[in-house]
Amino acid sequence: MEALDTQQQAARDWFEDLRTRICNAFEEIEAEAGSDARFDFLPWEREDADGGDGGGGVRGIMKGKVFEKVGVNVSTVGGSFSPEFASQIPGAEEDPRFFATGISLVAHMANPHVPAVHMNTRFLTTTKRWFGGGADLNPAIAYDEDTEAFHARLRAACAAHDPTYYERFKKWADDYFHLPHRGVDRGVGGIFYDRLDAEGDLFDPHFAFTRDVGEAFLDIFPQIVRKRMDSEWTDEDMGKLLDFRGRYVEFNLLYDRGTLFGLKTGGNIDAILMSLPPLARWK
Repeated sequence: MEALDTQQQAARDWFEDLRTRICNAFEEIEAEAGSDARFDFLPWEREDADGGDGGGGVRGIMKGKVFEKVGVNVSTVGGSFSPEFASQIPGAEEDPRFFATGISLVAHMANPHVPAVHMNTRFLTTTKRWFGGGADLNPAIAYDEDTEAFHARLRAACAAHDPTYYERFKKWADDYFHLPHRGVDRGVGGIFYDRLDAEGDLFDPHFAFTRDVGEAFLDIFPQIVRKRMDSEWTDEDMGKLLDFRGRYVEFNLLYDRGTLFGLKTGGNIDAILMSLPPLARWK
């Protein structure tokens, strides 16, 4: 993989630092619950189309008392898109070379009253440069106050940068995290954005926004977990969780852009599919 420029290195460093702080925060929650669960970190490498260094990443997985399965992955990859895939990526039509770095997180919780969650932020470069990402809450048993708190924190992160961001990116999440074949949403939403221009003078403000999305997630989600993790639950509650997870699996395998990008660029299969829950059901 080619040497990283200043912007690429800054983005990579930030995503890796955020990964460390998120993992520490989740391990603290496990410790509070009387669990000694910790993350296992598994590095992986990728070959580019010519058999050379295509970058790689680290897959972090923890299975504990509160977090039934949580994956926090970071990756930094580069190479060339296939001609078919290059036609779908901005700036890759004329030059298929690309660079991508980011963090991706999915947490499936043991207690049906604690919502699952997804968060990712990323920086991509071809002949163009842009940021993308977001966070969304996925409860099997929804609580309005949790939904409101999650959205309020993301709204504040957006408002610090552009008063139009929250409504725009909330709608994007509502439209994106939807299963059209079932006519249902994957969860209670959040924000989603992509192709946020990072050319020239736009890199610094849009990198700052992307960092604030990560900070907002790290602030609010542990609060929600601590509020719900000791809730009593029934077999009926667990059934709702397993049914909900079936819908989650369907979305991630049929529609998720990150899954498609990872598969099309030769990423680590276990890291790509870490979003899938350990147990789900279809009736």
